[in-house]
Amino acid sequence: MDTLIKYLPVLLPIIILELSLAIFSFIHVLRHPHYKFGNKIVWCIIVLFVQFIGPVVYFIFGRGED
Repeated sequence: MDTLIKYLPVLLPIIILELSLAIFSFIHVLRHPHYKFGNKIVWCIIVLFVQFIGPVVYFIFGRGED
């Protein structure tokens, strides 16, 4: 428990960044009509269950033209 409290100032910003990115990506997946690869269900699963890497992969490879 002491170790968690010791590293909390470092972990908290990372956790907040990851959650913000996941929420932003999930909202974008739901609103976006076109994807380069896959469909809405696939991207929702990737964004929500592949932490940190999923949203980044979506914005690099999945997002289609507006």
